[in-house]
Amino acid sequence: MAADGLRVLFCGINPGLMTAATGHHFARPGNRFWPALHRSGFTPELLPPSQQEKLLSYGLGITNVVARATARADELSAEEYREGGRLLAAKVARLRPGWLAVLGVTAYRAAFDDRKARVGPQARTIGGTRVWVLPNPSGLNAHWTPATLAEEFGRLREAAADR
Repeated sequence: MAADGLRVLFCGINPGLMTAATGHHFARPGNRFWPALHRSGFTPELLPPSQQEKLLSYGLGITNVVARATARADELSAEEYREGGRLLAAKVARLRPGWLAVLGVTAYRAAFDDRKARVGPQARTIGGTRVWVLPNPSGLNAHWTPATLAEEFGRLREAAADR
């Protein structure tokens, strides 16, 4: 899901099985993407995955690095990540969002061959689009609490508002 003129294009790693079954991003119960989006101020209400199309009205879009659905991201190959990075860069160059927000530092490192990347804004740009790496919102990423996830999403929201 994406459109021209976005403030932020969020990019997940790849569809999980629940997302593939429902057609809605971050559809697995317990995934913290939608709550973090709301708590950070990107959306005025907590959207369920089934209302992802409302993101466009807030200047937001959503896509994935790799299109292939898997039960776990570690089932993806290094080549799938690299090819996904190439396709994502082409999509970003075409859509020209203000920011690309990749959800998961490991996925970003693999897709863009940047082993030293950390969560936060990156030096890399794609055309005029700036890049921010956000933590993976999966419940399996317990290092990031709902509060710290929302705080990092909020840092991006503030940066995107300054564009």
